[in-house]
Amino acid sequence: MSKTVVDNQFDKFKLSGALIAMGVVYGDIGTSPLYVMKAIIEGNGGLSEVSPDFIIGAVSLVIWTVTLLTTVKYVMIALRADNHGEGGIFSLYTLVRKMSPYLIIPAMIGGATLLADGVLTPAVTITTAVEGLRGIPVFYNIFGNNQNVIVAITITIVLILFMIQRFGTEKVGKAFGPIMLGWFTFIGLVGAYNFLGDLSVIRAINPYYAIKLLTSPQNKAGIFILGSVFLATTGAEALYSDMGHVGRKNILGSWPYIKVCLILNYLGQAAWIISVSNDPKYLAVEVLNPFFRMIPDSLSIFSVVFATIAAVIASQALISGSYTLVSEAIKLHLFPKLRIIYPTDQKGQLYIPAINWALCLLCVSIVVAFRTSAHLEAAYGLAITITMLMTTILLLFYLLKNNVPKIISFGIFIFFGAIETIFFLSSATKFLHGGYTAVGIALAILLIMIIWERSYLIRERVSVRVDLKDYVDQLVSLSNDESLPLFQTNVVYLTTNLRGHRIGRDILYSILDKKPKRAKVYWFVNVFVTDEPYTKEYLVDMMGTDCIVNVQLKLGFRVRQDVNLYIRQIVNDLMEQGMIEKQPQKYTILPGREVGDFSFVLLKEELARVNTGLSNFDKVIYQLKIAIKTITTSTANWFGLEYSDVVTERVPLILDTKFKHKRKLTQIITGDFYSEEDEDSNDSIRDTTAKG
Repeated sequence: MSKTVVDNQFDKFKLSGALIAMGVVYGDIGTSPLYVMKAIIEGNGGLSEVSPDFIIGAVSLVIWTVTLLTTVKYVMIALRADNHGEGGIFSLYTLVRKMSPYLIIPAMIGGATLLADGVLTPAVTITTAVEGLRGIPVFYNIFGNNQNVIVAITITIVLILFMIQRFGTEKVGKAFGPIMLGWFTFIGLVGAYNFLGDLSVIRAINPYYAIKLLTSPQNKAGIFILGSVFLATTGAEALYSDMGHVGRKNILGSWPYIKVCLILNYLGQAAWIISVSNDPKYLAVEVLNPFFRMIPDSLSIFSVVFATIAAVIASQALISGSYTLVSEAIKLHLFPKLRIIYPTDQKGQLYIPAINWALCLLCVSIVVAFRTSAHLEAAYGLAITITMLMTTILLLFYLLKNNVPKIISFGIFIFFGAIETIFFLSSATKFLHGGYTAVGIALAILLIMIIWERSYLIRERVSVRVDLKDYVDQLVSLSNDESLPLFQTNVVYLTTNLRGHRIGRDILYSILDKKPKRAKVYWFVNVFVTDEPYTKEYLVDMMGTDCIVNVQLKLGFRVRQDVNLYIRQIVNDLMEQGMIEKQPQKYTILPGREVGDFSFVLLKEELARVNTGLSNFDKVIYQLKIAIKTITTSTANWFGLEYSDVVTERVPLILDTKFKHKRKLTQIITGDFYSEEDEDSNDSIRDTTAKG
């Protein structure tokens, strides 16, 4: 097993790479024109309440929001903060976590809110796209404004989307790039077509109109209009998270085209809105979506179908990103171990059934509860503003770590922190209008992360470790003691720490005391998750014996932890090097088999009833962890041992020997036994129990 280096092809700009980037990275931000201007108009009271100056100012706010947050912060700054080619808030955290233990806080908050955003994105984008059907005369004549039909179609698409996840998206993914290239070209051309009808809207590029609108009486929402404007850049965080799939330079090379198409579309929507602002036909429309309305009637059906496909692709990117995010959180000890499936050989592609169906259930529930895209937009955006703020905090430490002058580092932090705080406060007004949904989902995820992080720290603090060197003689003697039956040829224990040959005392208790386990080879395996995403290395120390093997598997945070397969390779390597004897099997279906049988002994920790020295709060945290573990994947499944011989032993979580049970009974040399009827009159006997 050797170290796997991240493919360098992703560090070079290629047209094919840029095409892939369009399909993987830009789905969320690419579908924002579907609902941003609609949300802004509705937030100001409808088409009858907007003026040309209001529209120019609104589009100016959109353009400069995308420019500052997406182009400057993420494309120009954040993409440089890569962890061996990988991006996202957890990758960023691994780069700076040694600078302060408290950096785990923004990492957990940002990860939780990003997952919450992954629930809302499919609901918002697909519902908005399907509502475009109302612009088709045939559909409208049959169903009118019947929202039940829209909800039913949306739920059907959502269910199909989540059902196909388990098959992987390798083949479909290859088509995402050309489809999204067509989508961006389409929205750019449609925008340009309408923009040519009123070139005066080019004024929106001037930030003066954006600033002017924030204080204009025409803007009834005031500063809180930014809550709707922010929807234009919600895909920026996903852009950073998906960097590992396409490469930084491919994003840098493709982003200018994407941004031009987006700006053209927003300018086109502005020109169209101004042209129909006094048209009774459109003033009478109950829910006006400028994106679909500005498209020529001959292309209306095509635009709805195309928008729905783009919405599905955007949702797919967020769903896949959620799997990756949870996988990274698990390996950083921030989330319960869940069953992970790798449906294809494509790099980085994985599927987590529990997360898939949880997202599906939440997404369908949200569509049913909110029903319309207008209500969903009210819930959307709040969570992602928090993620962006947390990313900004971590970026500050990244810049400082890389010796960027403090005045520049803090200048960037204050500039973007101030902007995102304003966006957060603006989006916070949505809380009672649906934002509580995103916040509630994020808090639930955050609670699980807190439980897992805290319980991991508790376990590290209370675990009693001993020096394995002190027990080498006993282990060698036990291995050669033929008076005892052979438990297994190879006995494997997973341990959390092998530094200085110190391992959990409970492991040695299991081998020597609980039931002496004679084996030809004792394996003590530590899986160490590295900050690099695709590391595959191992270190071996046999402590001068041929029957004790200390192994540290160094695996990247995106590598599947199939301990069984790795051990098979290691034992063959050691036999070839003559470090351990060959283990020929008399009974086998594999002729010439020289590797013996394996038994993996897993120790299941439980909270002891005796005084462990833990505070009540820590006890509750650990009990919650144990309760959650009962519904998540087993340790055996997580380490790829589901088809191996696994023995599970229950052990108590004990802080230290000084906290062992100290209550002792006082022996009474002579005396009569007493019955239950005498209990009330035998207080003196009850008091003979020593104070512990």
